Amino acid sequence: MNRNSIIKHWPTVAISLLTSVAIVSCATSPTGRTQLKLVSDAQMEQMGAAAFSQLKQKTPPTSNGAVSSYVECIARAITREVAADQQWEVRTFDDDQINAFALPGGKIGVYTGLINKATENQDQLAAVVGHEVAHVLAGHSAARVSNDMAAQLGVSVLAGATGYDPQLIGMGANLLLLLPYGRGDESEADILGLNYMARAGFDPRQAVNLWVNMARASEGNKPPEFLSTHPAETTRIRDIQRELPNVMPLYEQSRAQGKRPNCRR
Repeated sequence: MNRNSIIKHWPTVAISLLTSVAIVSCATSPTGRTQLKLVSDAQMEQMGAAAFSQLKQKTPPTSNGAVSSYVECIARAITREVAADQQWEVRTFDDDQINAFALPGGKIGVYTGLINKATENQDQLAAVVGHEVAHVLAGHSAARVSNDMAAQLGVSVLAGATGYDPQLIGMGANLLLLLPYGRGDESEADILGLNYMARAGFDPRQAVNLWVNMARASEGNKPPEFLSTHPAETTRIRDIQRELPNVMPLYEQSRAQGKRPNCRR
């Protein structure tokens, strides 16, 4: 195929290349979504441990023992239900970021900014922790790394074949592939997180109030949804409300079984 032919048919060339990679490197998420997986679980655990170690060196833990115990209580209640075979390290960071995360290898981090500015009770913080743990258990970290690798491969091939600006091609790949896929991960983690918190005995209805608080805390300083890796708060609230009828029986069953977390600050 000559250069002119490649330029004419470059979308087909790119799709064929990336499809070939995907066929031999597919995984399935807990809700049945197909994911690209080019890295092993062991590699992701090593990356997670390294990232967590670096973060602990840069960001101090909270000196408030009550807050640290509060976060651990919530995290242990959830991980005990959904990933009891994994050893989880939980750290509360003294930082104003309204954020939390979980990493492959059993690492959970919560920033005090999230506790102080966006959560009002244990159930709302449990919604965040359940969401972050869902990212790990659903393999989203590996999928994001793999998608980035595939996108870089596609950009390199297309730039070499067409002479187009790699930066322009990369921008298109980001908007069309990486950002929507990131939003899909977030939505899936929201739904799985509701399930996890309900199984641990936390009230999933509080997830709606959490995202109302998160919207208020962001003060509208967010890009449009199509330019973001995260769904808009209004989208998340709508999807959570739609899922509540499915998880409330699970919550009620858990409470009937005596699962009544009492995590206090």
